[in-house]
Amino acid sequence: MTAAMRHLASIEHMPCVAHARWNSTLFMISRLLKNHEAVEATLAKQRHKLTLLTTSEWDKLKRLKTLLEPCRYVTELLGGETYVSCSVVLPALRHLMHTMEVSDDDPAYLVKFKTAFSKDLSERQATLNDGWLIVATALDPRFKDLKCLPRGEREGVWNSVAALLQGTPTSATPEPTEEPAKKRSLLLFNSDSESEDEEESNKALSRYSAEPTIGETDCPLQWWSTHAGAHPQLSALARRYLGSPATSVPCERLFSLAGNIVQKKRAALSSENVNRLVCLSNWLKEKKQQK
Repeated sequence: MTAAMRHLASIEHMPCVAHARWNSTLFMISRLLKNHEAVEATLAKQRHKLTLLTTSEWDKLKRLKTLLEPCRYVTELLGGETYVSCSVVLPALRHLMHTMEVSDDDPAYLVKFKTAFSKDLSERQATLNDGWLIVATALDPRFKDLKCLPRGEREGVWNSVAALLQGTPTSATPEPTEEPAKKRSLLLFNSDSESEDEEESNKALSRYSAEPTIGETDCPLQWWSTHAGAHPQLSALARRYLGSPATSVPCERLFSLAGNIVQKKRAALSSENVNRLVCLSNWLKEKKQQK
């Protein structure tokens, strides 16, 4: 308890650590705030030389708890496995950046925290596969208005989607192997068909753009299943992009579960029985969530 109180009392000086441990720091702050009165009442009855948190420091913890709540929501959202998560990455990051914008009313410790958090988040975002995530966001009928992107970048997104419909490589797709010179020369005679393909892809995008957006709680894959007849090319592309998870958390969660099952005393389990136990564990988890 003493170490935790010292850690929390100086948390405004370590924003990068708080960023790296979003949820653990939030849970620690929440637990201490919940037991605020009990902690002080218990320590008041004991002889100690501890430096207790001041009223100002308790207020700082409350402000930081409110600021970290969206971080917990985003980390849990991107780590889900029962819904489409790939197209949620950019809107979620945009929400975090908006939450961490410095305002004139922010005290110095919050300004320092928000500035360091935003800088670290920008550096991490620079390593993402933006090409894939942008196309996935555009093909999600919940976010196809692309409000999470600057206005000047939205037209380029639709150009990338149109290129994918025509089968040309973009930054979101791997580069094809080089074709022989004779085959490449034959492509020069396909100018008429290429213009037709471009016209068809533009029509397909226009029809999709005219569709109304759906609610954030609606399933985009179900929407595409219903509208596959109206958008046959885009529906196939949407299944490809929306089917990928945002993070490796679901896979790591599965490996952790299998690791808890296959232990030293159960090393003789066959692969079939391990699969069955993993499935049973998953079914029991879903059953508990439905109650």
